[in-house]
Amino acid sequence: MKDRMRSDPMNSKVNLTKGIKVFAGNSNLPLAKKVAKTLGIDLSDIIAGKFSDGESTVKINEMVRGFDVFIIQSTSEPVNDNLMELLIIIDALKRASAGRITAVMPYFGYSRQDMKYRPRDPISARLVADLLYVSGANIVLSMDIHTTQIQGFFSCPMDIMRGNPLFVDYYRKKIPKVEGDFVVVSPTVGAVKRNRALAESLNLPMAIIDNRLQEVESEKVSTVIGNVKGKNIIMVDDMINTATSMCNAADVVKASGANRIFACCSHPIFAEEAVAKIQASPIEELVLLDTINQEKYADIEGFKFLSICKIVANAIISVHNNKSMNRLYDNLM
Repeated sequence: MKDRMRSDPMNSKVNLTKGIKVFAGNSNLPLAKKVAKTLGIDLSDIIAGKFSDGESTVKINEMVRGFDVFIIQSTSEPVNDNLMELLIIIDALKRASAGRITAVMPYFGYSRQDMKYRPRDPISARLVADLLYVSGANIVLSMDIHTTQIQGFFSCPMDIMRGNPLFVDYYRKKIPKVEGDFVVVSPTVGAVKRNRALAESLNLPMAIIDNRLQEVESEKVSTVIGNVKGKNIIMVDDMINTATSMCNAADVVKASGANRIFACCSHPIFAEEAVAKIQASPIEELVLLDTINQEKYADIEGFKFLSICKIVANAIISVHNNKSMNRLYDNLM
């Protein structure tokens, strides 16, 4: 127990936040306020707005010379506005002689554009990485990025925070309260790694939804690889955009005899009719992280939000004090 307490950056009596300034863009102010409260500091004074023609503008209202500066900004919808705002904040801080600038991006927009899927496609994730570096970011932090190879796009250090420990803690407490056996089901083949990590942490068996096109009708056919009959299901994905994949997986396991269905994801993008699809699906409960500000959905029955504020706060402490983040999640709760 003593070792675990020592490993948690927030448990030290030393003032580990000395020399830190935390700024927030407009994309996720509720999370930024929670992070600042966890750190025991106030958010630094900044005004981020727009000129009449739509151009982003920022005003830094306090001295930052020599300080270790962190900017909390998810590049979620409106993606381009939030990204440009982040770049301008970084540039303003660099020109004000900030000692070190860390861009904290709980959700990294453009992360799905990480390779050329067709001829003449852009690799937009690489472009965003270059923009962040050129604007003046010394370090980038993000949560559950879509593909880990994006780390290789950066010319500065890029660290990935993990939301899996929050899901593990939540389901460890929930599973004993629910009658029946549980199985972790990957809603797509691409999500297998995330679901395997959850299954191993919870010591649960795993199944996979295999989606493929029929050659004749060109229709997608989904089958379950593994046993889900009579089981309670947990599914995890990094993001829910249109909710098509998650809801399709829920329908497939239900048709295969599954009992109760629970799902979770790190980034609730919720494009188009995603929320309506989820409400109409067999998913009983959807657990979400607050990487994107979706407070308007907080009161929807069956939706539960978990905050990443302590993970982000611990990451900030670790970066500021040049400590390893390998044991960032010890003693998290």
